[in-house]
Amino acid sequence: QQEKEDLQEKLKLRECLSQTAGKSEATPAPSKNIDLEIKQLQCKLKNSNNDITKQATTIKSLKTQVQEKEQQIQELQARIPRLERDLNMKRHLIEDLRSRLKANQENEKTSNETIQSLQKKVKALTEDCSNKKTSIDLLKQRLNAAAKEKSECEQMYHKAKDELEEKNLKLTNLENKVVENECAMTELETAASRQLHYLAKQSEQALGIVQKKLLVTSEKAEEFRRFVKVLARELQHSVQELRTKIRQAKKMEEGRVCKKKFFQQSFQLAASILNVSTVDLEAIFEDDAETAKKKMEFEKDKEWLQYIQKLLETQFPFASYLMDAILQKLNEKKKLIEEYSSLMKHT
Repeated sequence: QQEKEDLQEKLKLRECLSQTAGKSEATPAPSKNIDLEIKQLQCKLKNSNNDITKQATTIKSLKTQVQEKEQQIQELQARIPRLERDLNMKRHLIEDLRSRLKANQENEKTSNETIQSLQKKVKALTEDCSNKKTSIDLLKQRLNAAAKEKSECEQMYHKAKDELEEKNLKLTNLENKVVENECAMTELETAASRQLHYLAKQSEQALGIVQKKLLVTSEKAEEFRRFVKVLARELQHSVQELRTKIRQAKKMEEGRVCKKKFFQQSFQLAASILNVSTVDLEAIFEDDAETAKKKMEFEKDKEWLQYIQKLLETQFPFASYLMDAILQKLNEKKKLIEEYSSLMKHT
C-alpha cells in the first residue's frame, strides 16, 4: 500500500509537469534559451512518459494482486467462524482425548510389549525383504540369460523349420512305404491269429494239468504241516514224561540224603515253631519249588510250539529254522535221558 501511494504521488507530479510543458509549447518563445529549455523539457517528458507507462503496468499488476488479496481476506474472514466452531469442537475433543489418554496410558504397557514383538517381526521381515531383493536380482540375471537363450532358440527354430520342411518331404515318401507295409502286416496278422488260437487251446490243456498238480501239492503241504505238528506234540509229551521221571528220582535221592544230614535239625526247629510235622514242611517246600519249575518248563514248551506254528504259517523257505527248533528239542530230550539214566544207576 505504501508503494502504491508513492507511485500515485509520482504520477501526480508527472501530470503537473506535463501540463506545464504543454502550456510552454502554446506560448511563443521570445528567445533561444527558451527553445533549449523546451527541448530539455520534451526529453524529460518522453522519459517521464516511458516511466509512466512502466509504472502504469506495475500499478495494474499491483491492483490485480490487491484484488486477489482482498478476495483471500474475504475468504479468510468467512473461514473465521468455521475455525471458531472447529476450535470449540477441538476443545471438546481435547477433553475426550485427555480422558482417553489415561486409559491409553494404562494400556501402554501391554502395547509396548506388542510393539517389541512387532519390532522383532519387522526385523525379520526386513531380513526377508533383503533376501528377496537378492533373489530378485538373481532372477533378473536369469531373465537376461533366458532372453539370450530365447534369441538363440529362435535362431534354432528357424533352422529347425527349414529342416522340418525337408523332413516332411521324406515323411510323405515314408507314408507311402508305410501303407505298403500295413498291407503286408494285415496278411501277417491273419496268419498270427490262426497260430494264437492253436496255442491258446494247447495252453488251456496245460493249465488243467498244472491245476491238478497244484491241488496234489497243496494236499501234500497240509499233510506235512499235520506231521510236523504231531511230531512237535509227541516230542513235548516225551520231554515232559522224562522230566517227571527225573523229578521222582531226585525226590527219592533227596529224601535219603536230607534225613541223614543237617537239614533234619533245621526242619525240626521250623516244625516245632510252626506246630507242623517235618514231613508236611518238606512237602510244602518241595511243592513250591516244583510248581515254579513246572511253570517255567510249561511256558518254554508253549513258546516252542508257538514258534513252530509261526514257522509253518510263514512263507518259504523255513526248513532250516524248523530243523533247528526240532533239533533243539531233541537235544533237550537227549540230555534228560542221560540225566535219568545216571540217576537210575545211582539208585
